[in-house]
Amino acid sequence: MTTAHTCESCGMPIETGRYCGYCTDDSGQLQSFDERFERMVAWQARRDPQAAREELELQTLDYMATMPAWRDHPRVTKP
Repeated sequence: MTTAHTCESCGMPIETGRYCGYCTDDSGQLQSFDERFERMVAWQARRDPQAAREELELQTLDYMATMPAWRDHPRVTKP
């Protein structure tokens, strides 16, 4: 029996590897921060269509700061 773990970029459950198929490009490499950020903001907007873009961005940055792939990225680290 395999133990599922989570994508280090978005937290989605995965069976193997560090990143899920949503967070990688065609060659299996982690997408750029900007691309992943925009896709995660869009996902948040679908979950909460009434939220303002600024709030969605703040929520996304806060979440990304908890992910191993992004927690040290300059856009998510807090001074």
